[in-house]
Amino acid sequence: MSDGLEDDALTRPLEGAAETTASEGATSPAVGRDEWVARHGEHVVRRSGRIGEAEQRLRALPWWVWLTFFILLASLVPVVSESGYIRRVSFDIVLYMLLALGLNVVVGWGGLLDLGYIAFYGVGAYAYAALASDQFGVHLPSYLAIPIVVVIGAIAGLLVGLPSWRLVGDYLAIVTLFFFQAFIVFVTNSDDVSGHNVFGGASGISTVDPLNAFGHELAVANLGIFNVAYLYVALGVFAVVYVALHLVNDSRTGRAWRSLREDPLAANLMGMPVNWLKLMAFMFGAAAAALTGSLFASLNGGVYPTTFAFPLLITVYTMVILGGAGRQAGVVLGAIIVGVLLETLRDANDAQYVFYALVLIGLVGALRFSRRLAAVLGGAIVLGAVIHVVAGAIDSSWIDGSTAGGGWLGDVLKHWTVVPTNLAEWVKPVSYVGLIASLLLLTLVRDRLRMVLLVPVLVLASFVWENVMLPDPASTRYVVLGAILIATMIARPTGLLGERRVEIL
Repeated sequence: MSDGLEDDALTRPLEGAAETTASEGATSPAVGRDEWVARHGEHVVRRSGRIGEAEQRLRALPWWVWLTFFILLASLVPVVSESGYIRRVSFDIVLYMLLALGLNVVVGWGGLLDLGYIAFYGVGAYAYAALASDQFGVHLPSYLAIPIVVVIGAIAGLLVGLPSWRLVGDYLAIVTLFFFQAFIVFVTNSDDVSGHNVFGGASGISTVDPLNAFGHELAVANLGIFNVAYLYVALGVFAVVYVALHLVNDSRTGRAWRSLREDPLAANLMGMPVNWLKLMAFMFGAAAAALTGSLFASLNGGVYPTTFAFPLLITVYTMVILGGAGRQAGVVLGAIIVGVLLETLRDANDAQYVFYALVLIGLVGALRFSRRLAAVLGGAIVLGAVIHVVAGAIDSSWIDGSTAGGGWLGDVLKHWTVVPTNLAEWVKPVSYVGLIASLLLLTLVRDRLRMVLLVPVLVLASFVWENVMLPDPASTRYVVLGAILIATMIARPTGLLGERRVEIL
C-alpha cells in the first residue's frame, strides 16, 4: 500500500492480543458472537438436586413426546370413567382445542384480530350438513364430505381475507365482525331464500348423518350412552391438525407469520408478501374451524344458528389468551382449563368449591406462604364470624337462608357468611357494584393499607358469591372466567405458556 502499511495490517490481531485473550478465558469477547446469549445458561436459575435434574431432562424432551403422552393420557378418560357425561364433555373439550389451534394461527401467529372466526366453524358445520343429510338428499361418506368441508372453509377464509387484506387492527376486527353477523343473519333466515328452504332457517338442519365410511355408520350413542369412538376420532383429528400446524409454524411461512405479527411494516420492507401471508393465515384458521364444525355436526346430528352465537367467540378467544397466544401447547392448555371450568361451574355445589379454591390460590400467589397470608385469612375468618353473629342477633332471618351449594363447605359457610332468607332486590346490585369498586380500590393502595382492606373485601366477596352469583350459574360461569382471565393477565400478560417478548424502544 502507498502509506507503507501491509495489506493485512487492519485485520491482523495486535501483538500480544492472542495471549491476553487466552489468559482472560471465558470473559474475553468473541467476534460475531453475542456474549450475553453465549453465557445465557450461566445466568438461568435452576433447581438443585434430583428435582432440578428431572426438570432439565423434561425440558429437553422433544415436542412430539409431549404430544404423544397427552394423546395417550386423554385416551384413558373412557377407561378411568364410564360416565357418558364425562366422555361427552371430553369430546367437547377436544373440539375446543381444535378451535383454539385454528384461532391461534390467525391471532397468535398472524397477529390478525379476527372476530368472524366462529362463522367459519358454522360454515363447516352447515357444509357437512348439506353434504350428508336429507336436506338436499346428498349422503356423501365422511371420508369424502370432510375433505370437501375443509376446502370450503379455506375458500371462505380466502374470500373474507381478500377485501380485508389492507386492513389492520380495529378496522380488520370490524370487517370480520360484519362477516360473522352476516353469517348468523343468513342462516337464521335461510328457510326462505328466493322461495327455497336452503339451511332450515331458525330450525336448522336436524337430519345430519353420523360419521360413516364404506357403508358403516359410527353410532352416536350405544344404549343411550355417548359412543366413546367419537372421542377417539376427535383425538386422532386433533393429533393430525397439531402436527400439521407445528410443521407449518417451523417452516418459512411460520417465521414470516411471526414477522408479520411483530411488525407488518418491517416485514413488508424486507420483501415479505404481507398480503398473501394474511390470506394464508385466514385460510389455515378457517380450514381448522370448518374441520371442527364437521365433527360437531356429525355427532349432534343437526346444526342450528344459536350454536354459533357471539359468546362462543369470546370463549375461544379466552382460551387462546389465557393459555398464551402464539404457543400451540398454551392454547391447548387454555382450552382444557376453560372447558373444564365451564362444565364445573354448571353445578352450584362444584362451583362453590371452585370459587373458594381460586380465592385461596390467588391469595397464596399474591402473598406467598407468609405471615401476611395468615393475617389476612385469620382476619377474614374473624370478621365474617363477627358479622354473622351480629346479624343473627339483630334478625335471625338474616342468617337463616341456605346456600345454593352443599357438602361440608356449605355447612361451614352457614356459620360464617350472611345468607338471608329473603334478600331484598336492591341489595344484589348494590353489593355487586360495591365489590367491584372495592377490588378497584385495592389496585390503588399499597402495603399495609391494602392488607387491611383485603379482609373486608374477602368477606364481601363471599356474601356476593353466595347470595348473588351462585343462584344464577348461567351468567356466573362467564363472570368467573373473566375474573380468572384478568388475574392471569395481571400476573402473566403473555398467558400461562406464552412467550415473553422484549420491546426495544
